[in-house]
Amino acid sequence: MKLLKKILRFLYRIWFYILLALPIVVMFPVLVISILRQEWYPFFFRLARIWATIILFGMGFCPIIKREEHYKKGQSYMFVANHTSMTDVMLMLYVTKNPFVFVGKAELAKIPLFGFFYKRTCILVDRKNPRSRRDVFARAQNKLNQGLSVCIFPEGGVPGDERILLDTFKDGAFRLAIEHHIPIAPMTFHDNKERFSYTFFSGSPGKMRVKVQKSIPTDTLSLEDKRMLNSQVRNVILSELENPTV
Repeated sequence: MKLLKKILRFLYRIWFYILLALPIVVMFPVLVISILRQEWYPFFFRLARIWATIILFGMGFCPIIKREEHYKKGQSYMFVANHTSMTDVMLMLYVTKNPFVFVGKAELAKIPLFGFFYKRTCILVDRKNPRSRRDVFARAQNKLNQGLSVCIFPEGGVPGDERILLDTFKDGAFRLAIEHHIPIAPMTFHDNKERFSYTFFSGSPGKMRVKVQKSIPTDTLSLEDKRMLNSQVRNVILSELENPTV
């Protein structure tokens, strides 16, 4: 029985990568056109949401979303959520209609096909390189000036120990939000670790609960308040993880 489960989970993982690549191959010409000009990014974002939806439902995941707030069209936000799975990216795209760009690890640009678009549409950061971390702020400014939002997973990566419920948050997302006077829009992803963790022989179809929490304004805050804001947002997400309301 254990061997059969391993085989099925291995095939389940392979199916994920097929679903990841296949829509990109099918939509490739349109995707390439959509990234030729910065002002066409919202169209690329809509295609990315289709890609994410295909993967989520193709894997047998069922998103269940409870919203405390509906985001305003045309408003820029700093989207943040807990980070436990590769599927966090897809779920964030599925939940959010406001066009945003991810701030993500530069290493993901090496993934075949996916990386081609990833490095051309996201803000890449090499966390070991101080200059790369500084460049994030300038590039984020450019995206915000275009009327886009930004998404950062403030844990800075998936915790190596899967027993950790929520890791400490880095300050970058909160500094950016305060500097640009945009609200923080926190979300809590409940089931992604169980559905599709980074442990290879794991995962299963099922529900993916999402709590979209009320956004937190930053227009009255200064940079000295970033640690306070960091703690406030982390407590919002941690409280929902510990006591689910969805």
